[in-house]
Amino acid sequence: MNHSSRTDDNLSIVIAAGGTGGHVFPALAIAKAVRRHRPGATITFVGTRDRMESRVVPQAGFDIRYIWISGFHRRLTIKNLLFPVKLIVSLMQSLHLLLNINPSVVLSCGGYVAGPVGWIATMLQIPLVLQEQNSYPGVTNRMLSKRARRIYTAFEEAHDHLPSEKSKLVGNPTRQNLSAVDRNEALSAFDFSADRRTILVMGGSGGARTINEAVLSHLDTLHDELELQIIWICGKNYEENIRRRIDVNRYSRLRLYKFLDDIDQAYGAADLVVSRAGASTCAELQLTGNASVLVPSPNVAGDHQRKNARAMVSTRAAIMIEDHELEKMIVKQIKKILADENLLREMQEAAQKLSRPNAADVIAKDIINLSSRT
Repeated sequence: MNHSSRTDDNLSIVIAAGGTGGHVFPALAIAKAVRRHRPGATITFVGTRDRMESRVVPQAGFDIRYIWISGFHRRLTIKNLLFPVKLIVSLMQSLHLLLNINPSVVLSCGGYVAGPVGWIATMLQIPLVLQEQNSYPGVTNRMLSKRARRIYTAFEEAHDHLPSEKSKLVGNPTRQNLSAVDRNEALSAFDFSADRRTILVMGGSGGARTINEAVLSHLDTLHDELELQIIWICGKNYEENIRRRIDVNRYSRLRLYKFLDDIDQAYGAADLVVSRAGASTCAELQLTGNASVLVPSPNVAGDHQRKNARAMVSTRAAIMIEDHELEKMIVKQIKKILADENLLREMQEAAQKLSRPNAADVIAKDIINLSSRT
């Protein structure tokens, strides 16, 4: 294929990212940064029809194409019988797509979809770059790393598992609108008062059962006794069940959502965030300067959420509670942090010091430079 030097107007980038917000939101941040520097660039996402990218990518104003792929389940399941078929189909779809688009660069931000697209890109000698969000790289990016031109990382520890000569520590790209939120406007968006403390509870794009159950167990204490204002993003898998189990109308200062597009307002309103420790969430907490209680998921590859959380705890930006201890510890830790103005301010300042707000711009400029040399 011919990847001759391109002008601004025919710069074309394919971005493969799918499955969770941890893959999709950094990809969108990079895409928007490319658009800021090269308004005429053509940017095409590749994802799967049944995951969140099919909704949030078009919402953000970007074109998306779909391929048929899903993960291989570690336990024996009937779905695994379909996996070889899906893999072959996804490779053929990726080949057809890349031959049609003929991009200057392919960017993989992880998720199952990134595997076939990234692999076909290298077969066609299209420059492949990777963005790895976690301290322990996902299986797709580890497989593709040997063939990639450049790898952008968010944690120094990731370099232990990737070719270090290609790896560049830049931080995790975050949504631009997150840090420019007026606190009073954010509070009024939820009809909250500035005279009370506000907590934001969330479990990642899919929700987190342990976090939801802990909040359910202590909702009366958090709402009635501590008199907190609560923004609770429970995940689409859990919302129906939670609404069946509690009378939401009884809790006047509770705002329950399955998912929240305007997460910037939630961060802006929150004094304290209780959350999983996904890499994108940690990067967003740093950018917004939110104090946090982090509850690493025990169900992720390489235990990377615990490593992400430890990086935050080591600078006093966060407190970590193990998943199995959350129900017992959640109220105690929330009370401890919110009762101590100095501790809260210290955590907020420490979070902001970790922030790398220009990550998306650094990656975008590097991709544009790389494409002009190919």
